[in-house]
Amino acid sequence: MGNSLFFDTNIVLDMIDSSRIHHDNSKLLYIYLLENNYDIYISEDMLSTIYYIANDKKVALAFLKMVEDEWNIVPYGKETIHKALTFSLENATDLEDTLQCFCAKANGCQYVITNDKKFVNCGIEIVNYERFLK
Repeated sequence: MGNSLFFDTNIVLDMIDSSRIHHDNSKLLYIYLLENNYDIYISEDMLSTIYYIANDKKVALAFLKMVEDEWNIVPYGKETIHKALTFSLENATDLEDTLQCFCAKANGCQYVITNDKKFVNCGIEIVNYERFLK
């Protein structure tokens, strides 16, 4: 698991929706990751969230189908859920972000890439496009 990272939901939505402000950044990021052999992780619960939020459902489905075999789509699992719930209760954090952070950590990811300025820190480096691509 040398080069591995976890995408927050907003990063995947940037890739799918060309009207989003960070769409071009998401393309640059994706090219960089492919060229540098990164393993990309997302949680399986993101699939329904992405579909629900996406403006163009057909494009979202086609994109998710395209990355289905390329990306690591992983479950939270009971242990990750327990850690995230406990952490969220003790630290008043956003549960969705906390679940994703602990899922990334459980899968050995080095980074979580997000546009969320208040994304929870569970011990993994949290970066945005600009910081990661420097």
